[in-house]
This record gives sequence, C-alpha cells and structure tokens, in this order.
Amino acid sequence: MTTPSATPSLPITYSPAAGRAPKVELRSLDTLWFQVAGTVCNLACNHCFISCSPTNHTHEFMSLVEIEPYLSEAIGLGVKEYYFTGGEPFLNPEMEEILEATLRQGPASVLTNGLLLDQERCERLAALSGSSCYSLDLRVSLDGYDATTNDPIRGEGTFERAFDGILRLNGAGLNPVVTVTEADPEMGSAGGRQRFLDLLRSSGIAHPRLKILPVFNIGAEAERTSSYESWQRLREEDATVEGPEAWDHLQCSACRMVTDQGVWVCPILVNEPTARMGETIADTLAPFKLDHPACWTCHVYGVSCRT
Repeated sequence: MTTPSATPSLPITYSPAAGRAPKVELRSLDTLWFQVAGTVCNLACNHCFISCSPTNHTHEFMSLVEIEPYLSEAIGLGVKEYYFTGGEPFLNPEMEEILEATLRQGPASVLTNGLLLDQERCERLAALSGSSCYSLDLRVSLDGYDATTNDPIRGEGTFERAFDGILRLNGAGLNPVVTVTEADPEMGSAGGRQRFLDLLRSSGIAHPRLKILPVFNIGAEAERTSSYESWQRLREEDATVEGPEAWDHLQCSACRMVTDQGVWVCPILVNEPTARMGETIADTLAPFKLDHPACWTCHVYGVSCRT
C-alpha cells in the first residue's frame, strides 16, 4: 500500500469499502484555466501528471482567436481570474498578446518552467502588468533548492536557468511565485520550505512567495513511482460536512479548464475523456462526479491549483 508523503489536511479513508462517488456542484465560476500550450513543453519532467514533453501533442496550442470567445463568455458567467498553463505557455508565440487581451478584463496568472524568461520578455511582462488595472502573476516551477535536488526531476541545467528567470522577473518588478511539488518529500517539510525561503531572500527577493503542491499519481508520475491504490477513491461518506456545500473546498466547485478540444472540469484531468464536459463554458455548469483517484488527492491534501 502506498502511503502519502506528507501529512494530509483531512482524514484519510483507508477502507476500500464500497460506496457511491460523490458529485461536486459548480457553486460559482471564479476561475477559468486555459491549456494555452497544450501538452507541448520544452521539458519532460519525470513527475508531470499530464506527461508534457516536446513531442506530446495530445493537446495543441490555443491561438488568441480561439481564446477570445471563451474570454467573452467568461464575462457573462462572472469569472474573476484567469490562469494559463501547458505544457510551457511561453512556447505559444501569441502568449503575450493573449495576456494583453485577458488583462483588459481580469487578473491573470501564468504557470511556467521559467526557461524562456529572458530579460526582454520579463520587461515586456512588467510593462503589461503596469499598464493594466488587474494583476499579472508568474508562477515558476522548481523541484529542488539547487541543481542536485532539482535537475534529476526536471532535467540537467534546469535549476540554474529557471532560477535566473526568477531573478529577472524580480528585477523587472514582478515578484514570482515559486511552485514546488513534493516529488521529493523533503521539499514540503518545514525545513524544506524554510530552505527555499532563505534561498530566495538571500538572492535579493525581499518578500518570497512559495507554493507547495503534492504530486498526482497519474501521467509520468505513475510511471516514476506508482499509480493510485484501489482504496484511494472518494465516497459520499468521506464528506466532512453535510449538504450541497460538502465538496466546496475542491477547486472544481469554482473552476473549469479550456483546451483546444473543449472545456474540462479542472486542470488535473485534461487527459481523462470522462472529464471533458462540453464545447463551451456554458455546457459545463452541471455537477461533476468525483470518481477519479486524483479527486482523492485534492480532497485529502486540500489541493488548490490557484496561486
């Protein structure tokens, strides 16, 4: 039996006893995600839950023309913030134009590996942020606080290049969020967190921002370690409160994900056909059945992909 690498935020149900999978209602559409780079990435991290790589074309780039109708639809549905991920978003040649359009109507965040954040791009991003009344956040992924701990997961030379991108963003006036997974359990420990914060402060980042996420045992991570056990499934009896708000702590109660192939329930399940909910955002407002094991991770660890 696989045991979690960190202390969960909620009690774990270890019994594989039969029970119905619960459904989560979309209580409010606060957050809209775009798989703007598809599954195309300049890295092939060995823990990537959607197995992104330079050759993975399961999902393709989204153009500004494809994204604009979703942005228009989002206004009427009350979306409060927008997130862009991939793959690597800055491989998309229209990424900055997409951000410019998005920042006219709401705050935006980009999840990036940091390798394409040269000085000129960081300055342009800072100018975009400065010209908008909405915020622009950049989240840069690392999986260790030096090359020895990071590069075996993300690839040789990636720590130095990503950290340079972090420093360039900070120098341009954009304080990035450093996102770290628990691919190495030490990274999520109190000592690991403190070591990250000390590293960022010592590098001139006065107010470091750090986000720790558990790994999902799907995609490349399932091959690196193991897939989910049979007991790692949500059941209605796992709810900690009663009523329709029982699953409101899950991000799928307040978000949807857009790819080049339609709209999906969340950023985690874009490779799961049953998680595709429709062509338009309006098609996806119905409840979603939490019968994928990744839903268990979100519930037990209190996961939110939001910044």
